[in-house]
Amino acid sequence: MHLTSEDFAAILLTLQLASVTTVLLLFLATPIAWWLAHTQSGWRAPIAALVALPLVLPPTVLGFYLLIALGPLGPVGQFTHWAGWGSLAFSFSGLVLGSMIYSLPFAVQPLVNAFEAMGSRPMEVAATLRANKLDAFFTVAIPLAKPGFVMAAMLSFAHTVGEFGVVLMIGGNIPDKTRVVSTQIYGHVEAMEYAQAHGLAGAMLVFSLVVLLVLSWKNRRTAQTAT
Repeated sequence: MHLTSEDFAAILLTLQLASVTTVLLLFLATPIAWWLAHTQSGWRAPIAALVALPLVLPPTVLGFYLLIALGPLGPVGQFTHWAGWGSLAFSFSGLVLGSMIYSLPFAVQPLVNAFEAMGSRPMEVAATLRANKLDAFFTVAIPLAKPGFVMAAMLSFAHTVGEFGVVLMIGGNIPDKTRVVSTQIYGHVEAMEYAQAHGLAGAMLVFSLVVLLVLSWKNRRTAQTAT
């Protein structure tokens, strides 16, 4: 397997994108998941559907509307230009934003499951010990939901690494700026460079299998601990 310097640059950018996206997603998904796990509001169903929308929406459709929103005539694009930040379209920051939206359900759902499995009893006990809600959340809920956070981080990272349609629509295929592994493979295939495409595709296949094996092992360990 022969990887070029452009291949390594795409791998590095992919890892950077997946890492930044995962960290930001955990901060964003945690309050959303906590609210979904405990609210009795009538807004729960539509909010949950909105969060899960990327699961069923074609990535190119999501990428298209993100491109419109981030473009110079879109609401986000107009705001970023007004703020002096320039356009987020065809930039690394735009890739991060798109990746967060695309991978949001993979971060939220494991956390919702973890918070629901925890039940209300631990927080009630913390309240009897005069812990306020914020302290109880950080000292009780988050440690108890640790398996959910681990799974959310792994799924978000892996899903971001493998995305193609969204990054191609809003980021294009700009070397050292928005060219990630999936678009690099696409470029190799377009140029009929099948040996290089095989190398990167094989690495993605191995990575995906490892993630699935680790998730299976974590699920088995969690089930054994629960029993």
